[in-house]
Amino acid sequence: MSTTMPLEVLLKRELTNEKIENPDLMYGNANKSKKGEDFLMINTDCQRIPGDPDTAFAAFAVFDGHNGKGAAQYSKDNLLKNVLSAIPPDLSRDEWIVALPRALVAGFVKTDKDFQEHAQSSGTTVTFVIVDGWIVTVASVGDSRCLLESTEGTFIYLSADHRLEENEEEVERVTASGGDVGKVNTGAGIQVGPLRCWPGGLCLSRSIGDLNVGEFIVPIPYVKQVKLPPSCGGRLIISSDGVWDAISPEITFNCCRGLSAEDAASQIIKESIQASGLRDDTTCIVVDILAPEKTSTIPQVHKKQGKGHVFKAIFGKKTSETSSSNADKECIEEPERVEEIFEEGSAVLADRLGAEYPVCNMFKLFMCAVCQIEMKPGEGISVHAGSSNQGGLRPWDGPFLCSSCQTKKKAMEGKLGDDEE
Repeated sequence: MSTTMPLEVLLKRELTNEKIENPDLMYGNANKSKKGEDFLMINTDCQRIPGDPDTAFAAFAVFDGHNGKGAAQYSKDNLLKNVLSAIPPDLSRDEWIVALPRALVAGFVKTDKDFQEHAQSSGTTVTFVIVDGWIVTVASVGDSRCLLESTEGTFIYLSADHRLEENEEEVERVTASGGDVGKVNTGAGIQVGPLRCWPGGLCLSRSIGDLNVGEFIVPIPYVKQVKLPPSCGGRLIISSDGVWDAISPEITFNCCRGLSAEDAASQIIKESIQASGLRDDTTCIVVDILAPEKTSTIPQVHKKQGKGHVFKAIFGKKTSETSSSNADKECIEEPERVEEIFEEGSAVLADRLGAEYPVCNMFKLFMCAVCQIEMKPGEGISVHAGSSNQGGLRPWDGPFLCSSCQTKKKAMEGKLGDDEE
C-alpha cells in the first residue's frame, strides 16, 4: 500500500530545484448568467509577505449564490482577507502551508458570522483555491466543485459535495442539530425532488449565509491539500453546479482537452448549455499549472492511507541522518505523482482548529481562533468547552474563542439553549 511523502521532503525537493520552483499559471474563466447570483474571484498577485514577490501565490474562487446575490458578493469581497488575517505573521513557507487549513476554517466561519449581521436570507456555495508553487489547497462548502486532471483523462476531486441527497452523515448532523430534513411533500404522501432542510427548503448542508434556514447549515469547509509533480503539473476546473449538473467530469475534461485555459473555460460553458440549456447561472474557471518551458503531461494520483495530518512528519524529530537521506532518495527515485498532504471534512469546529502540535504553537493562545480579536487571559472560552468527546482535552485547553464566536459555535451545534459551558 502506498504511503504519504512527508511535506518537509516535498518542500525541500521543490526548493532545491530552482528550474521548477515556480510554475507558470495560465487561467481563463467564462460565465453565462440567468439569475445574476454567481460570482468568481481571480487574484494572482497575492503575497505571503507583503512587498516580497518571492512569496507570491494565487487565489481562485467560485461563489454560487442562492436566494439573492448578497452572500456571494460579500464572500467574494471578504473571504480572502479573512483567511489571510487568520494566518500568523512571520511564518516560514512550510509553516504557512501547514497553518493554511486552520486559517481557511476560521476565514469561512468569520465571513459567515459577519455576513449574517448584515442579512439573513441569502446564501452561497464556495469553492476556494489557493495555488502556492506546486501546492494546491482547496476549501469548499456546498455543491460547486474543483477537480484536478490526472492520468490519461482521469480526475481527482479536490472538493466535497454537501448536498443532503448525497451525504448521509450530513443528514444525521443536521437532524441532530435541530434541522428537519425531507423531500417536498405534494400531498397524499407523495414526496418529490432531492432531500432538503426545513424551514427554507435548502438542499445543501453547508454554505455561507442562509441564517433564515438555520445555523445548522454550517460554513465549516472541507479542505484538501495536494502537491503536483513539477514535471507534469495539472489542470484545475473550478465550476458551479450549472456545469456539473449538466455534464459529467469525463465530458468536462474531454471537451476542452488541448485547448488553452481561456478557451477551455468557454468550451465547458458551451457544452453545459448545449446539454441542458441555461437553467441556472453557470460559471467556470480553468487553471493550468505548468512547468516553465515544458509541455504539460497528466500526473498520476498517489493516495495516502485514509485521512489525517502530516504535521508530525514535518516537524517531528529525525530518527537519524540516514533515515532522512533515505526518504529524500526514495522521493527522488519514485515516479512523480500527485501527493495528498492534508484532507479533513469534519463539521465540528473543535475538530478543525488544530489543538495538536505544531499547529497549536503557531497561533497566539489569547487570540480568538475565529475572528482574531485579542483577549486577556481568562476571557476566552475553550473551543472544547461543552464537548462530549474531548479526547483528554480539558475545558481550559486552547484554542480559545471570544464570547461572540462561542455563541456562533453553539448555534451551529444546536446547543444555544444549553447552559453548559
